Amino acid sequence: MDWTERLLVDGYVFGYPLVYNLSSIQAIAAHGMGAALPPPGWNRFAFAPRLATPDDAFVSVNNDTIYAIAFLDLSGGPLRLRVPDTDGAYYVLQFVDAWTNNFAYVGRRATGTGEAEFLIVPPGWEGAGASDGVRVIESPTDVAAIVGRLAVDGDDDLPRVQAIEAGLALESLPGNGPLRGIPHGHAAGLPEHLRPWELLRVWSQAFPPAAADREYLHRFAAYGLADRGNPYGIVSRELDEHLAHATAEGRNRIEELSRPDASSAVNGWNLLVHAFDYNLDHFGVGTIDSPEWRIADREQAYETRARSARNGLWGNHGYEAVYGEVFVDAEGRQLTGAHAYELRLEEPPPADAFWSITMYSMPDFLLVANPIDRYSIGDRTPGLVRGADGSLVIRMQHQRPSDADAAANWLPTPLGEFRPMVRIYQPQASVLDGTYRLPAITRLD
Repeated sequence: MDWTERLLVDGYVFGYPLVYNLSSIQAIAAHGMGAALPPPGWNRFAFAPRLATPDDAFVSVNNDTIYAIAFLDLSGGPLRLRVPDTDGAYYVLQFVDAWTNNFAYVGRRATGTGEAEFLIVPPGWEGAGASDGVRVIESPTDVAAIVGRLAVDGDDDLPRVQAIEAGLALESLPGNGPLRGIPHGHAAGLPEHLRPWELLRVWSQAFPPAAADREYLHRFAAYGLADRGNPYGIVSRELDEHLAHATAEGRNRIEELSRPDASSAVNGWNLLVHAFDYNLDHFGVGTIDSPEWRIADREQAYETRARSARNGLWGNHGYEAVYGEVFVDAEGRQLTGAHAYELRLEEPPPADAFWSITMYSMPDFLLVANPIDRYSIGDRTPGLVRGADGSLVIRMQHQRPSDADAAANWLPTPLGEFRPMVRIYQPQASVLDGTYRLPAITRLD
């Protein structure tokens, strides 16, 4: 691979989160997520009718909360957001810009659980100030997402959550103009290896990143990304070959970045406390703007952003929720449904909200169908059997255990390779500073 293609691979990694994110938003806005979520359209909430199941083919989807999704188009002007009183119950509305930066939070940790109103404004907005008691949330890009998660304790708790949903509202302001939406560019008529570059070109111009990132993006101007026309409609043979190789190698790089880092694992677990610290420029309501929540090296931040988009699009900052993944047992062997395992929790993950461990297939990180319809285990799972000392032993295997206690604590696995993921909502300090350590998963056979 020559210098040009190495440079273009860097460009592919840089642009991957934007392209993947906006492609996902386009698809979900128009078509929803099957039975899991009706199409949200624009500037209104859509709510999942139930907790996620294996029918919901979304990467690392959670099984703890009901999703409330809204895709924002602020090109026409600001939006008013109203949230109801949740009476102390956990919820979070996470604001994600076009480049996947988490730029604001509304919810139990960030703003409390009382009734409130916010004004969401486009970048550079210079309109009239918000009324008293209304906080302003400035989006870095005209298009953004609100990814809401409302904690629910099983089917019997759904009516309570649905009452909260009824109080969540987005309203356009009087005098707002027409919506621009997400431009299409010329991608539809291009070969597969040129489509990512055209989407990066048109979307980076429609939704420009922060100033320092625009400077980085300028490195790729000679390859069509700064053009205003249709640079990939007719390309030279040499550039076409460079872009084809860079697309293939860029995809490989994303997959390499997405693999677990064994060197940073503790007892096989990678707790992703800082997996979403790539936002370096936009800190709004509910965010924490401090050095420990920033990746100072921008190019490292770009790689982290790409990895997080691939493995867990729309994940929260660690101070809102910590995610942890494990691929291997105590002996370093890949977890697979051909064997039975135990996870012995002498102390549960310290959480001010709640915690769970969810089972995912590999390599797609999807929920796993099983005969008891259990996709996660946590502190709200009914019927678990605990030891006299309060410890919890979670059994992971494909077939139902014959022992009654093990069956009560059974988290079913697929036949093939799998990856459990822990989620700790409102993690306590011992999680964030690494004092708390999850134990290794032990193979029983």
